Amino acid sequence: MKLNHVERTFRVVTARKLATAGAALLLCLGMGGFAQANETATTICAACHGADGSTPLAPNYPNLAGLQKEYIVKQLNDFISGKRKSEVMTPMAEQLKPEDIEPVAAYFSQQKPAHGTPDNRMAASAGKVLYNQGNDETGVPACVGCHQEKGAGYLGPVGVYPRVSGQSVEYVKQQLKDFASGARANDQSRFMRTTAKRMSEEEIEEVAQYLVGAGN
Repeated sequence: MKLNHVERTFRVVTARKLATAGAALLLCLGMGGFAQANETATTICAACHGADGSTPLAPNYPNLAGLQKEYIVKQLNDFISGKRKSEVMTPMAEQLKPEDIEPVAAYFSQQKPAHGTPDNRMAASAGKVLYNQGNDETGVPACVGCHQEKGAGYLGPVGVYPRVSGQSVEYVKQQLKDFASGARANDQSRFMRTTAKRMSEEEIEEVAQYLVGAGN
């Protein structure tokens, strides 16, 4: 059917209006989800992790900014199910509705990762070598194989290896010690528990010193 100029113009304008309205609707829905996640992060998570996921004043809590969404989702579910033990985090995670977990994880994953400065640069230099090369004599594998260059993390076909750069020295040390003792046991195939057991106190300190500023 041949359209005259007026009919063609009307159809073009109508199509553009519908496209604009659809885009606006999608934008509003997206902003609504983001706003809800932002509110949850501010009201529930911010006290320990900061509204943007950075915790410079709470070194015993992890920085969530830039962590992979899939990793955050797993940790929250593990806290709720009891696979990961924490007197602090379990009751906090249980406050989240199931439908809130993924949006909150996505919110923190989109924040700019934080980075600090090592307290001991010599230890950090030694930690960089251990991180990238491991220790053949004691069977400590190179961390870079799973957590990637500068601790950026990796989402692989069999699981997610978290971003570890920018975490505080205190937090990294505590997690490695918890893996070594079995206090934390929600790693994949016991790999972190086995690795941490093979690390000396000095190596744990060195890797922690390196990772705090690894992404700079």
